[in-house]
Amino acid sequence: MVKDRILVVDDEKIILELTSMILKNRGYQVLTAESGAEGLAVVEREKPAAVLLDYMMPVMDGMTALKQIRQRFPDTYVIMFTGKGSEEIAVELMKAGASDYILKPFNNQDLVERLENVLRIRRIELHNKELRQERERLLREIEKWNQELEQRVEEKSRELERAHAEILQAEKLASLGHLSAGMAHEIRNPLNSISLFGQILRSGLEQDPEMSGYADKILKEVDRIDGILVQLLAASKRPRFELELVSVAEVLAGVLEGFDAQLAALGIDVDSQLLSTPPQILSDSTEIEQIFNNLIANAIYEMQDGGRLGVRLDHDATKIRVDISDTGRGIPKENLNKIFDPFFTTKTKGTGFGLSVVLRIVKTYGGRISVESTEGQGTVFHIELPLS
Repeated sequence: MVKDRILVVDDEKIILELTSMILKNRGYQVLTAESGAEGLAVVEREKPAAVLLDYMMPVMDGMTALKQIRQRFPDTYVIMFTGKGSEEIAVELMKAGASDYILKPFNNQDLVERLENVLRIRRIELHNKELRQERERLLREIEKWNQELEQRVEEKSRELERAHAEILQAEKLASLGHLSAGMAHEIRNPLNSISLFGQILRSGLEQDPEMSGYADKILKEVDRIDGILVQLLAASKRPRFELELVSVAEVLAGVLEGFDAQLAALGIDVDSQLLSTPPQILSDSTEIEQIFNNLIANAIYEMQDGGRLGVRLDHDATKIRVDISDTGRGIPKENLNKIFDPFFTTKTKGTGFGLSVVLRIVKTYGGRISVESTEGQGTVFHIELPLS
């Protein structure tokens, strides 16, 4: 078994030869140096386990060499040779980092025992150091795992919240579908009667312009109620549709072009990022157009004093992604869970069916829609439509 490498530094050749002979006979690999500077160079090159270092040397004394070794090479332990046996020197050496000191002239057996004791302490301390480093590494790994676990829990929680919200929206749409179908039937019957009698009244009041105008107002309000019923049905039930292969990129570009004049009039910049051209999907082009029309119209409504409309299109192997953003007022946090509800609106004019229709269409195609908003900074809608 090859023992540790030991460096002996002394300006007396006889000490070097004697010490080398003693240590080599005990199986140690022995290196020698005749000055402090040479000793430092050997330590840097050979990384010995321990250094037997003379205290009194010309040019660079042992104390200076000791301090540099302990500072630059902490895994190399130092035993000092000294011919001065005062307690002050011993304390000074130990404070500077010496592991032990041996008085000259020394006893051969005592030298070996003192060296082996220092090497034994060194092994223990280096092992403890490795254990501490391993402990720190494990703690860092555990901390990393904890952070990853927390992130996964947060992601799963958000996914569960989104899934729960989607289930609630689906239930609302289903309930609305049953309710609106019944309401439309029940309301349209008396509405048709009102319309019929209104037309009769108008035909009998042609000679009285004022009264005829009242009849026209009645018929106009009848039409308005019927229009609301149509929107209510559209939000909950799919109207007539015609499936064909549709390019989402072309539909989106066409819808944007239709808003050109309005965007220019309001001073709204458009940041259009059509990053890819997705494959065509089997859909009703009017429905796809309605998604983008409603979302872009809402974005423009929020930027009456100018801003930036963002439109981003991309796709991967399974889905098309469209993001539509604005720099408007944003949606209050308390309203985020309500924006897809029928009749909910913050506009002074409007029925609150626009986003309900968007949700119904997106769900029809097995897609997903979500929203992020910060008050005073704007809103972004994320739409995903499956390619299959």
